[in-house]
Amino acid sequence: MGTVVSFDVRDADLDAAEVGAALEGAIAWLHEVDERFSTYLPDSEVSRLADGRLAEADAHPDVRAVLAMCDDLRVDSKGAFDARAWSPDRRLDPSGFVKGWSVQLAADHLVSAGLQSFAINAGGDIVTHGRPAAQEAWRVGIRHPDQADRVAAVLSVTDRAVATSGAYERSDHIVDPRSGHAPKGLRSVTIVGPSLAWADAYATAVFVMGLDGLGWVTDHEGYDAYAITPDDSVVWTAGIDRYIRS
Repeated sequence: MGTVVSFDVRDADLDAAEVGAALEGAIAWLHEVDERFSTYLPDSEVSRLADGRLAEADAHPDVRAVLAMCDDLRVDSKGAFDARAWSPDRRLDPSGFVKGWSVQLAADHLVSAGLQSFAINAGGDIVTHGRPAAQEAWRVGIRHPDQADRVAAVLSVTDRAVATSGAYERSDHIVDPRSGHAPKGLRSVTIVGPSLAWADAYATAVFVMGLDGLGWVTDHEGYDAYAITPDDSVVWTAGIDRYIRS
């Protein structure tokens, strides 16, 4: 998926073999997703769909399910998120949903394997489960727009996902599917919520919508937003208050 995925496991009651087996299963799943959904691999199912070499009806059930969820989000966001048209070259690209979806399912696999305290970091998008230590929460930094080694804010989360979309990491890699141009209303937006699948996708949608997207995201139960504007002001929804730490 063009990024690095790391696992931070804090379960003290499991032996190394149990943890290792659980991680191997999660990693195997992520490689399977990459082979099927990658826009960088010419023979992935997504690449063949985009080129017209594969009919959607003949795609793997996971591909069809992801595209259906992307289509639902396109309607929900009034076109601000559109996996069939949001990439700069206007080709099919469900990456804005796939990364969060696949990492969330990897986390679900770890839970089913018995792990209770862990965080997964996929290129800065994070899903947490349990606590890193007794009475503690996971601390997640929101990157400063101009200084990569500093954070704009720190969030304290437990059993939550955190995803950020912005233009400062990979320039104008996000386009507004409705206009074909890079959105200019926000420098970055971070979404906190119960599932990384939707937190990641909502972050993309809200970044495209601009400030109006903050009201939109709160219509989705359990999700909140923290945004940095072009003049470096910060704006957040009321639910973010419970997460912000000094």
